[in-house]
Amino acid sequence: MLKNDQLESWDRENFFHPSTHLAEFSRGNLAQRVIKTASGCHITDRDGNRLLDAFAGLYCVNVGYGRSEIAEAISKQAHELAYYHAYVGHGTEASITLSKMVLERAPEHMSKVYFGLGGSDANTTNVKLVWYYNNILGRPEKKKIISRWRGYHGSGLVNGSLTGLKIFHEKFDLPLDRILHTTAPYYYRRDDLTQSEEGFVAKCVADLEAMIETEGADTIAAFIGEPALGTGGLVPPPKGYWAAIQAVLKKHDILLIADEVICGFGRTGNWFGSQTLNIRPDIMTIAKGLSSGYAPIGGSMVSERVCKILDDVGGEFAHGYTYNGHPVSAAVALENLRIMQEEKIVETAAGDTMPYMAKRWAELADHPMVGEARIEGFMGAIELTPDKSARAPFAGNEGDVGYMVRERCFANGLVMRHVGDKMIISPPLIITRSEIDHFLELAVQALDEGMKQAKDAGLFKAGKREN
Repeated sequence: MLKNDQLESWDRENFFHPSTHLAEFSRGNLAQRVIKTASGCHITDRDGNRLLDAFAGLYCVNVGYGRSEIAEAISKQAHELAYYHAYVGHGTEASITLSKMVLERAPEHMSKVYFGLGGSDANTTNVKLVWYYNNILGRPEKKKIISRWRGYHGSGLVNGSLTGLKIFHEKFDLPLDRILHTTAPYYYRRDDLTQSEEGFVAKCVADLEAMIETEGADTIAAFIGEPALGTGGLVPPPKGYWAAIQAVLKKHDILLIADEVICGFGRTGNWFGSQTLNIRPDIMTIAKGLSSGYAPIGGSMVSERVCKILDDVGGEFAHGYTYNGHPVSAAVALENLRIMQEEKIVETAAGDTMPYMAKRWAELADHPMVGEARIEGFMGAIELTPDKSARAPFAGNEGDVGYMVRERCFANGLVMRHVGDKMIISPPLIITRSEIDHFLELAVQALDEGMKQAKDAGLFKAGKREN
């Protein structure tokens, strides 16, 4: 396709891309994709290539692309009231109504919602809420937050410290003080392959108890975790994990923050992952599926237990952002929730397409390069390996083979994300059975081509595991 503009050169010269090797992109050594249009489960780039997006943007587009109703809601709200702040008791019809609509779908013990622009700032708000809560209670030393390795909670200073992926810490002097990390509930990557799920859960609990004892329970304020690990590998917890972890937290009076940014708004078959996995959080982080990515919005849902202290004793909460409860973003979220409810998107996915996807996804475990195929609702991952029995990594650098498979996906009209040598998916909740079938055909094709490429490059052999 001939182009008579400078968009691609402007992109490499001027646009600062996140999670991208800056020099390699600027030099033209990394792939460049300019997305132009989208509809349903598909995106189309400016060269006319149409791809099945099995990642829903970044776990976001639950209702699918191209919803004209949401575009109309944006226009209507912008014409009526494009902006007003939420400070000192101000609100808008959209933001107030949204708080009610979200809480109606949340676990019954949740009480209030604080709206920001995304999950990252919501997790920063959560940390401040936890510190504020303990200051009110006269516990100034009870401030440390325990997260998990491989968890993802943002990439800023505080929320990036909560994240348990070292690439987000290296070169940024993170994590900050008061942030600790314990064992990830990642059964596939356990050190002892003879260990049962029950035994592995016992180890996770023992590691947490040991950390609390070492640090002192009177210094630990909260524990944060995704119901199912997201960017760290889309890992459902082993059976019994959350019940055992919650018992430890209750014993030591440690608040639980459930990061529902990915799991929330239908992705696990219920409105929230906490409902699917029987978690009773004190604070919940929400974003992504709240607006299906059509406008930036996130928030912190706070339980009755915490709100009672804040309401009765707290006084002024001196924290806020210019765009708290932005009326256009709130209007988008309201229309998104209306669509999900009226079309019964969560119910249909849970009762039909999620079980079908689980059945088809499990078939990938038969591929010679797949060590495990796991899925929770519409959150799936496959572990790539040259040796299934040993669950060995590839020779070369971690992620080299994953990148090969990802690029073969793109070449064949499919979007899957690679995290190291894992391929992860989170399709729109509206994906159909026929689209699932097509998706799996493309995935197998990409695996076959990626395996051949890895063999040709001398990478299809066991390498050294990086911890």
